Amino acid sequence: MNRDDEAKLRFREAMASLAAAVNVVTTAGPRGRCGITASAVCSVTDAPPTMLVCINRASHAHDVLQANRNVCINVLGARGQELARVFAGMTGCTMEERFARCAWTPGEHGVPVLAEAVTSLEGTVCESKEMGSHSVLFVRIARIAHIASGAEGDSLVYFRRRFHALSHGALTHETP
Repeated sequence: MNRDDEAKLRFREAMASLAAAVNVVTTAGPRGRCGITASAVCSVTDAPPTMLVCINRASHAHDVLQANRNVCINVLGARGQELARVFAGMTGCTMEERFARCAWTPGEHGVPVLAEAVTSLEGTVCESKEMGSHSVLFVRIARIAHIASGAEGDSLVYFRRRFHALSHGALTHETP
């Protein structure tokens, strides 16, 4: 193994210890309807509300997201494990089969909004930057919906290459 391969492996192992929320990023438009599971999603700023989504450029979803521009970041709840696997391509389902597995509503720009998402953030890709094997898509958020509450509001995280339910009842709070 050469030094570059070793560095890549060590980086991937380090990133496996970084817990991340699980999202299904969806789009619809001239290039069709598409969705992909993504954990490399985070806020950038609240003025104006902007998120970033990292997508592998080798993914079919990459070109569709780039071309359609309008997207929805659907934050999955604890019960979304199977849906995360489906949209990650782990089940061999076609794109249409993926969307047929759950209920969707049309968003502001026709993007699919997951009915059972904890939160959905709709917006438009306003900028894109290529970095290595991925593109970083900056999404200007235009519409936010907090859909689930209570037990449905529990979160799904990706940690150590597996999906895990995270219950707000299991969290401990420290006071300063």
